[in-house]
Amino acid sequence: MNTFHSHTQSPAAAAAAAEYFKMRRWPETQLGPPPLQQQQMEEEEEEEEDFAAVIPPVTVVLEGRAICQRISLHKHASYESLAKALRRMFVDDDDGGGGEPSGERQLDLANAVPGHLVAYEDIENDLLLAGDLNWNDFVRVAKRIRILPIKANSRRGRGNN
Repeated sequence: MNTFHSHTQSPAAAAAAAEYFKMRRWPETQLGPPPLQQQQMEEEEEEEEDFAAVIPPVTVVLEGRAICQRISLHKHASYESLAKALRRMFVDDDDGGGGEPSGERQLDLANAVPGHLVAYEDIENDLLLAGDLNWNDFVRVAKRIRILPIKANSRRGRGNN
């Protein structure tokens, strides 16, 4: 007389219930970052590629020379990397590629080209000292790098001999 156990499910109802529970199961787990994080990582990589494609090479002008150089800032990761490239362009080239290996470790914009300051022109044609902005902002706004000679009398005023 137990009506609870006497109730049987039809085969069609059992198949429908199995299909319902099959659709409600969680998807199989996969290795790697979660899909949302993976999508964000892919979007960031695409943005970096687009960023590199949009940023044209920057003209590098060494005052007193008739020929300019061009450099792609987006290929460099920091001011130190830029300083090394400027050293290779203007100093090591004159010395026949000798360069100072000990000086390479502490190379920055202040000593990349001895006796010169590294400045840049931004989008508004203002001349600013390179190194004042963080690297990514500098890459976005710099349109020309100018390497200017330091005046001899300004050196003596600072106490340098």
